[in-house]
Amino acid sequence: MSTGEAFAQLSAWQVMAWGLALFGGLYLAGGWGMGWLTRSLARRGIGRVLDQRPLKPDQLRREWRQSFHSILVFGLGMVVPWGFVQLGWARLNPDAGGWLIAAEIAVLLVWNDVHFWINHRLLHTRWFKRFHGDHHRSVVTTPWSTYSFHPVEALMLGNVILLPMVLHDFSFWSLAAVPALSLALNVIGHSNYDFFPQVPDQHPLAASRRHHLHHARPAGNYGFALAFMDRLMRTSVVR
Repeated sequence: MSTGEAFAQLSAWQVMAWGLALFGGLYLAGGWGMGWLTRSLARRGIGRVLDQRPLKPDQLRREWRQSFHSILVFGLGMVVPWGFVQLGWARLNPDAGGWLIAAEIAVLLVWNDVHFWINHRLLHTRWFKRFHGDHHRSVVTTPWSTYSFHPVEALMLGNVILLPMVLHDFSFWSLAAVPALSLALNVIGHSNYDFFPQVPDQHPLAASRRHHLHHARPAGNYGFALAFMDRLMRTSVVR
């Protein structure tokens, strides 16, 4: 039995339990891991902290509280793609080889940037900005800011794999890679650390700098890990 077939045979309660464990584990690993990494690099003089100002009072507790709500949305929401498979709206490819899985992951990561830009831009409109204000309360970001969303924002960002699932029969592992890689890239973006100060702002390795600029000057840099959507839509912000 393939992993995708095993996933399809889980009950809805099992899917939600696994989803909560997955997103909770990713959040804790990302927060602790990035905190350790940036402290280690700073001690060695590699890279630099982007914003040296102290955090707002109670910021970390607020970020943890809001992130808990996002983990509930993401984790319990795993029942939706599972439901797509149950209803026959989507199918998981059990025969995908390594090269196909790698290609699918690459396509999904590009789509993730497109999906994020669209939703993030909506969250900065007057209709939706009241839901995005919670996230922007973290002016000086931390790795724990990554999931610090209003539940409506979590719903908007958390549906990234649904459209691709109905358009193509992805491998289970290709779809499972999206939350893991997305969390890793998002933690980098909120790390408040410039890992490669020598590269220009539009460079793929300057994602943390671009997102830091977005939190400092919110009218621009709506993209995720890459800069192509902001260049295409002319929403780039540079120093």
